Amino acid sequence: MANHNRLLGSRLKANNDTGFSNKADIASSRFMNKDGSFNLRKSGLGFVKQFSIFQTMLTIPRWKFIGVILLFYTTINLFFTSIYLLVGTDGQVQGMIGTSSWEKFKEIFYFSTQTFTTVGYGRVSPTGDAVNIIASLESLTGLLSLAIATGLIYGRFARPRAYLIFSDHALITPFNDKTALMFRFVNYKNNHSLTDVEVKVNVGMQVEENGETVYKYYTLLLERERVESLPMNWTVVHTIDENSPLNGFTHEDMKRADVEIYTLIRGFDDVFSDIVQQRSSYTYHEILFNRKFSRMFKESEDGQTTILELDKLSHHVDV
Repeated sequence: MANHNRLLGSRLKANNDTGFSNKADIASSRFMNKDGSFNLRKSGLGFVKQFSIFQTMLTIPRWKFIGVILLFYTTINLFFTSIYLLVGTDGQVQGMIGTSSWEKFKEIFYFSTQTFTTVGYGRVSPTGDAVNIIASLESLTGLLSLAIATGLIYGRFARPRAYLIFSDHALITPFNDKTALMFRFVNYKNNHSLTDVEVKVNVGMQVEENGETVYKYYTLLLERERVESLPMNWTVVHTIDENSPLNGFTHEDMKRADVEIYTLIRGFDDVFSDIVQQRSSYTYHEILFNRKFSRMFKESEDGQTTILELDKLSHHVDV
């Protein structure tokens, strides 16, 4: 394997613009996560300087986004409820009918939510100057908060996104009297059509150079790098021949070289009227030998329509 790596380094020209380091001792389990995010954590600066609340709220999962909104709404109303209770309700608020501490707390909390959202049902209302000032500030806070939340919700809906899913594994399979590396992906949204789609695939691996183990990155030549449209799935094929950096590799060779395949898909989305892109990667343990993908489309029963079976994207069988 060492001789193979030395020959590889001299025979093929490596890429220097991948954005990854060539130092072998800094590598983690993978450089890029399956969802396309980089497996990287930054440190050395303060949390406030590194943190972007707008970017975070646009990119966090939907359930977290909803949770943050509900948590903020509850917390801010509890905060104002506490201020109202500290100021006191006697002579300051009219319309309250609760007698116990808990009933008074609930009434003030509901009054706070009505003030925050500017609903103002009217039974409970402020009369004293102190409570009126607090209610005025809360109304302003509510208006600004709702405006920010509306912008974030719109931003999440309107943000261009490539709705692509990739096969769980890449396969090494016989192809045209040779072998080839294959993986496939598909646009899973019915109403999103990608056109002018291009794919770029690189491989990163450890090679021996001047007696030192370093990472090198190579562009993989593909059977097809661009399609006009993507109505169905696309199986990306890299023929493993004498010009391939993977030529002669076994699974053990890939493991020792810490092979990772990086892919970038870019295309034009008709709905967003914008360029969208998505990344993914396959590490050596996600590359399977002597397997081939199962067919994932069929004809409808009436023979009028092609049915694309998305649940079969990752199905594969023995060669």
